[in-house]
Amino acid sequence: MHKHSKSANDIFIKGARVHNLKDISVSFPRNKFIVVTGVSGSGKSSLTIDTLFAEGQRRYAESLSAYARQFMSRMVKPDVDYIKGLCPAIAIEQKVITRTPRSTVGSMTEIYDYLRLLYARAGRTISPVSGREVKKDDVADVLKAIKLLLVGSKVIILVAFKQHAKREIREDLNILIQKGFSRLFINDQAVKIEELLELNDKALNEKVNTKKLQPYILIDRIVTRNFDEDDLHRISDSIGTAFYEGEGEMYVQVNGVELLHFSNKFELDGIQFEEPVPNLFSFNNPFGACPTCEGFSQVLGIDEDLVIPDRRLSVYDSGVAPWKGEKLGWWREQFVKGAKSIDFPIHKPIADLTPAQYELLWNGKGNVYGIHAFFKEVEQNLYKVQYRVLLSRYRGRTNCPDCHGFRLRKEALYVKVGGKHIGELCQMQTKDLKQWFNKLQLNDHDKQIAKRILIELHQRLQTLIDVGLGYLTLNRLANSLSGGESQRIQLTRSLGSNLTNSLYILDEPSIGLHSRDTERLINVLKQLRDAGNTVVVVEHDEMMMREADHIIDMGPLASHLGGEVIAAGNYNEIISNPESLTGKYLKGELQVSIPKVSRKYLRYLRVENARHNNLKDITVEFPLNMLCVVSGVSGSGKTTLVKQILYPALKKIKGEFADKVGFHKALTGDVDYITQVELVDQNPIGKSSRSNPVTYIKAYDQIRDLYANQPLSRIRGFQPKHFSFNVDGGRCDTCKGEGEQVVEMQFLADVHLTCEVCGGKKFKEEVLEVQYKNKSIFDVLELSVDESIEFFKEEKTLTKALQPLQDVGLGYVKLGQSSDTLSGGEAQRVKLASFLGKGKASGNVLFIFDEPTTGLHFHDINKLLTSFNALIEQGHSIIVIEHNTDVIKNADWVIDLGPEAGDAGGNLVFAGKPADLKKVKESYTAKFL
Repeated sequence: MHKHSKSANDIFIKGARVHNLKDISVSFPRNKFIVVTGVSGSGKSSLTIDTLFAEGQRRYAESLSAYARQFMSRMVKPDVDYIKGLCPAIAIEQKVITRTPRSTVGSMTEIYDYLRLLYARAGRTISPVSGREVKKDDVADVLKAIKLLLVGSKVIILVAFKQHAKREIREDLNILIQKGFSRLFINDQAVKIEELLELNDKALNEKVNTKKLQPYILIDRIVTRNFDEDDLHRISDSIGTAFYEGEGEMYVQVNGVELLHFSNKFELDGIQFEEPVPNLFSFNNPFGACPTCEGFSQVLGIDEDLVIPDRRLSVYDSGVAPWKGEKLGWWREQFVKGAKSIDFPIHKPIADLTPAQYELLWNGKGNVYGIHAFFKEVEQNLYKVQYRVLLSRYRGRTNCPDCHGFRLRKEALYVKVGGKHIGELCQMQTKDLKQWFNKLQLNDHDKQIAKRILIELHQRLQTLIDVGLGYLTLNRLANSLSGGESQRIQLTRSLGSNLTNSLYILDEPSIGLHSRDTERLINVLKQLRDAGNTVVVVEHDEMMMREADHIIDMGPLASHLGGEVIAAGNYNEIISNPESLTGKYLKGELQVSIPKVSRKYLRYLRVENARHNNLKDITVEFPLNMLCVVSGVSGSGKTTLVKQILYPALKKIKGEFADKVGFHKALTGDVDYITQVELVDQNPIGKSSRSNPVTYIKAYDQIRDLYANQPLSRIRGFQPKHFSFNVDGGRCDTCKGEGEQVVEMQFLADVHLTCEVCGGKKFKEEVLEVQYKNKSIFDVLELSVDESIEFFKEEKTLTKALQPLQDVGLGYVKLGQSSDTLSGGEAQRVKLASFLGKGKASGNVLFIFDEPTTGLHFHDINKLLTSFNALIEQGHSIIVIEHNTDVIKNADWVIDLGPEAGDAGGNLVFAGKPADLKKVKESYTAKFL
């Protein structure tokens, strides 16, 4: 086997035995772009994440203080002889990290933090009343104004004299003398305060009459000339005193004619504005968040989709749901009668109304009352039970009426840069935002301030576009992203931090990427490498392998048949290695076979006039009893069409609960033929760490029965429940069957420690003594699916239940592997296995898969396609959202959306057989087929 010549500073692993690794030694050349590949379960993640990264983390932990280390003393050292030349390691995995509705794309990539800084430093506060800029004067501004006057001008610095409500004028004047002021300025004349105090009360009140004339306190008198340093100090002191005495306001009289007003309050048009600081623009901070929705952008209110459930109807055709019946029908009638006077088209479908007309429908005008007025009346009658019922029918999550979904208090939205407030920038797609920043014009002063911030913004936005996420908006919720999207966002963050000399480990970053975007992603990874980092990518993508500097091929097969390095070297060395399964597929010796016979197009479902998100009013037919693939670049509208329109619409027709259905005209075709619809996505199969593949496919019940029937169990009176780690009885009482305890670290990630009582075996000692073929229940859970099928070969029903897991290419997964350690693709295939296991009984099911090839090697895609074909043979139908060219070639029917992402996508580029797709010029998919 070929070994590349090791240089002294490579990262070298000696004797790795984690999970299924067979005591292997392997070196990772430094500052190179390395791809680790191999069939699923061959030990790629064990080598990269569980050995390299875990050791990097452990070494980091050892550098911490003794206090922090006491929690980590039991951070297990990976089972390896030694690792030499390891640098700081960063792992970017494909889990959707955040569940909170506060986290957005902007906050995850740190772009929003830079925007907040930009607005706080270079933002202009614009008054909503007059549209003028709100400014605040300081000492320097007044000084500048005085310096600009002609030499020899007479300048008087004044402050308005205000009489205190509870004091006589005489008292006020005495206080002024105590403060050191000697003159008032009345009617353009300077008057000594001492002279005023000699007058009697009546004459004094006449003279200083604050109702008729505004008297001023005279602070200082100056004649302008070329001031020296001392003069400027004196004038500055006077101005400071004036601002203090005048509570933020002062006047400068020039040559007895002109009176200039200065204020250091941040106000205009009678409104006191907030001064821009970064926290004013943070929706996660009580200071900046909109008080109504608390920064969540949505509140409980009148849900537009419930009030107007079918936007194809016009107002005349009862498009507004509550305006029905004898009594409430009056609202519809008055609106229809008055529509002419406000120029409203009552026969036009609500979907086709212009934004202004839609606004009229809700707000009304003059004597024509809109929907808001209707609900106002309902709210006034809430003491009647029927009105409470009526209101509850139309309540739901809706955009916050105060901040209009921008999440910030109104003061923050008065601040603008380049004519837009921060909320408007967050609604733009990142590629458009980048264009906007390219054209942004700032004055010289702001340019200096914002220079560094803009460099960071340009860089991060460009990286987002480079990793194929130019279609995302900054206010997109983090928990609505797919695994691949969230991984690429973390990549943006890592690139933004400009680390060098680090080890980046990425787990399949090309997930959910069209081949066109994979090219861009490879460039981003090469930038990381060129910055002096070592980039290790666990990947099955052929393009990635072609571009890699070094490939490590694990295998030969999965689980106990894998765990060895089959080949290492560059692309050509892998191809020419006869042992390498990957090499054979790359060379074309082996390939994912294309079916000989294509299936007949007999039945279909038709989605008519879909125009949700970016779909451009398209009508699409999905054939049934076939393998139908929906393809297109990332962000072209595949998820919108399949998961937000087709899936919920079909569920609603079947009378089941579904999320909001995306906007379309109708779902027609052979709807009755389908008995149920199943969305098999990449969400985890179980939230708890106790759920695992064998419990999910319901095979664990049979294993428990088998153990409860052993002679020792009968003697001790054990029932099946004693072999469950979900109920008390047989499980370890300390860790409750978890096998580990979690120590919550305040600022670091939680640390999982093996339970000290059961040693991680989850069960009590007496339960573990029950054995079948010399293995306890814990030993069985440690077996892989492949091993357990061999182990239980006498128990036919049990092996039959486990078989589907092997069929979908999960033979390497341990029976008891916790579901939260399964990747998105594995979780999806466990779900597929559970359906395969149910067999023929369940009618005609429509399965929708979201990128099922995630984490699959060419060799396993063959198995997956076999499982698909098995489902179709049973009479089911399959729709797959997929970028993998092998799956597209194997489809009976391809629906290609695009041609681009975001606004430039959403069109139906092609629908038909894969062979015909190659002729379509504008399809990106065609180029890569």
